[in-house]
Amino acid sequence: MSRFFRQAADSDSESSDSEESLLSSDDDASPAKPTAPAKPAMSRFLRTADASDSSSSESESEDEDESDEDEGAAPKEAKSKSRFIRDSDEEESDEEVKRVVKSARDKRLEEMEATGRTMDNALKINDWIAISSEYDKLARMVQRQQNVAEPVPPFYIRTLVSLEAALNATLAKEKEAKKKMNASNARALTAMKQKVRKTVKEYEKEIKQYNDDPEAFEHEYAALAVPQAQLKPEVVKKPPGVEGDDEEEYFTHVGKGGKATQYTSEGIYKNLQAIQEARGKKNTDRVYQIRTLERLLDVAVTPYQQIRVLLALISSRFDYNASVASYMPIEMWLSAQREIDGLIRILISNSGYSVQEVTEDYDDLVERTPEGEKDRVVRIRGSIISFVDRLDDEFTRSLQNLDPHGTEYVDRLKDEKGLYCTICLAETLYEKKQLREPLARVIMRRLEHIYSKPDAVLAVLESAVASSDAVISLSLASQTSPSALIHALCVHLYKSGNSVLRTRAMLSHIYHHALHNDFYTARDMLLMSHLQETVYSMDVGTQILYNRAVVQLGLCAFRSGLIKEAQSTLQDIFATQRVKELLAQGVHQPRFQTLTPEQEKAEKQRQLPFHMHINTELLEAAFLVSSMLVEIPMLASIDLEEQKRKAISKPFRRLLDFADRQVFTGPPESTRDHIMQASKALQHGQWQQCRDLIQDIKIWSLMPEAATVKEMLAKRIQEEGLRTFLFTFAPHYKTLSLALLERTFSLDRRAVNSIVSRMIWTEELPASLDQSAGVIVFHRVELTRPQQLAQILAEKVGAMVEQNEKALDIRLGGATAWGDRADGLKGDKRGEQTQERRGRGERRGGAGARGARGGRGARFAQGLGSQMTKTR
Repeated sequence: MSRFFRQAADSDSESSDSEESLLSSDDDASPAKPTAPAKPAMSRFLRTADASDSSSSESESEDEDESDEDEGAAPKEAKSKSRFIRDSDEEESDEEVKRVVKSARDKRLEEMEATGRTMDNALKINDWIAISSEYDKLARMVQRQQNVAEPVPPFYIRTLVSLEAALNATLAKEKEAKKKMNASNARALTAMKQKVRKTVKEYEKEIKQYNDDPEAFEHEYAALAVPQAQLKPEVVKKPPGVEGDDEEEYFTHVGKGGKATQYTSEGIYKNLQAIQEARGKKNTDRVYQIRTLERLLDVAVTPYQQIRVLLALISSRFDYNASVASYMPIEMWLSAQREIDGLIRILISNSGYSVQEVTEDYDDLVERTPEGEKDRVVRIRGSIISFVDRLDDEFTRSLQNLDPHGTEYVDRLKDEKGLYCTICLAETLYEKKQLREPLARVIMRRLEHIYSKPDAVLAVLESAVASSDAVISLSLASQTSPSALIHALCVHLYKSGNSVLRTRAMLSHIYHHALHNDFYTARDMLLMSHLQETVYSMDVGTQILYNRAVVQLGLCAFRSGLIKEAQSTLQDIFATQRVKELLAQGVHQPRFQTLTPEQEKAEKQRQLPFHMHINTELLEAAFLVSSMLVEIPMLASIDLEEQKRKAISKPFRRLLDFADRQVFTGPPESTRDHIMQASKALQHGQWQQCRDLIQDIKIWSLMPEAATVKEMLAKRIQEEGLRTFLFTFAPHYKTLSLALLERTFSLDRRAVNSIVSRMIWTEELPASLDQSAGVIVFHRVELTRPQQLAQILAEKVGAMVEQNEKALDIRLGGATAWGDRADGLKGDKRGEQTQERRGRGERRGGAGARGARGGRGARFAQGLGSQMTKTR
């Protein structure tokens, strides 16, 4: 072992002792043989404080050897024992160092006293900067001691009194004192004056008691602060009127410090006041507060006491989870829901009590009854609608944080029935009290739970309400259908004075109509509300609801077979390439920047629960199929390459160009692959292959009435295939038989006549229909090179004028409703100019007819006119 790790005698001395004993036994055999020095067993460079140098250790070992030789063999045996092992007798004889165990209270008091001594030393040298910092530290210690329910120590009160006296003495000669101080010390003196004045006012009662009799004040603190032994629960007699076994024991509640606590109806208000004062403070035991309030609720007798305790208990349950990122525990949520139901039932059954947000001041420690009030109504400060809103928000937050593909999510979703009954119960209360503003808010909460649900789910929720004790004027039993119930709720909100609730009710109503395939009603409501002009200035939740309503309107148009309307409705949201973010179904990650934690947290809080999501893959399939049926015939009708670059649907055209650049195309795997290969087949006139590819998309099974939708798509593909065929091969035919078109596209004569006649009427096809011969006669109109160049120049000038007008509108204040109407008027004027040019072309011999038909000008004016109508 190292020489530094040894006690009274080291290992070197022991080894030297053993060698000397061996040499002494052999002295007779070889007296003249020199003895070799003993080698140390460990390093010479490590040594302890006991062995200062090697010479002292060697002398000690020689002395010990001589004493061993004199004493004989017995001491040698004892010497062979390790010196690191002590006998019990030696331990008893040694002076033991006793370890003092101090309580947490004593440690806090010692720390306070050390801080007080530091302040006294700083006070002697007039260092107010140090006094200020130490005073803040002392104040935090006292606050921490009060949080653990301990009285204020007399030392703190004594320090306050002495500090106040020192401040008064310093301020008496303030001018002379501040001249000798530097600027920061003078500022610290002024700050200390304000702090001490505020603290003295806070502890005015304790300071007065201390000044009257300091010894009595300290004795009182010592009596309160004596650490009591852990008391066993005191067995008390069974209270009268309580059912149960006679042998059952009843215990009193033991609080902090081992004190027995008994809760009675007379002490409810004091306990409530103590809990209310401790609410929100640091190191507050929220679980202990909730348990205390539950015990107070058990002993509450009068309705006033029950209402007061329930208001405090529900607030404490919502305060249990202070984090915004996580959600309220489900057991705690269920308890809060039951207590809110109980509170509402008490208010419904006792009309003499009312919970309002704004009331006059009243004494919290006095029992109040309706007989003692002027209008026989006891008004208690609180908010039932805030509890309902918070309960609903916590339910949504829990669904956001649960795994939507697990059983826990489904089990949690079952609690929506109880939440819906609570909302309807609150609606019953506000209808009885005739409070319009909270009634509108609670009806909006009810509407948000049912506007997006199918009729079967809505009927289940309403049946649960019918079986409860909620008596509401608007229910499924009083209406003929779920749609009539939604209509009645929305009409009630339309009459409210809150514009946000009116807007959300309108969007919910539009969503419900679109969900039930009532496209024209939903579209007219959206256009007449003019929400597309003001939605960008509303809150984020309303914008998300607007996007959901517009998307559902596009799906409704697609299911109804209105392909152009579906494409134009879904075009705006797909042009942003942020569909999930706009529908609150995912967080968008910018490409060249990262979201801050606050932004990401806010985005996640806006997300909708999974059961309210709109399937984005189904939405994309509907949009791309609609774009295919609109874009492919238009591409076939355009002659010039420059005009083909101008697309109606840029997302679809981008995917189509990418598919055209591929050298080898394998079998379709995703929804996009099916639609792109179907588009190519439609371009080549292979409508059967296009139909099969579209109907093979598996996502259609998630759409309601999937068989009807597939049948509608097959019919539209036949019609658009016929139009594409006519646009593509019209320049190559003089006449074309209608019977051939019937056989090629499997359409009857009436459908073929209707499609061809419509194309001729809209001047898309330069031809005439010979009914007697059953053929289409094509009219060839060839544009000269100057006519083509003039047409291109006119289109460029029109585009330049439009861009200048838009830039001017933005510079003068942005796009407004008047600007939109002006765009529409300009579009109409441009359409009139196009008609005039077409008339001049016809007068020149018909050469400009095809130019006006095939060019971009007429379609551009027509598009502006339709856009103006849609905006209005």
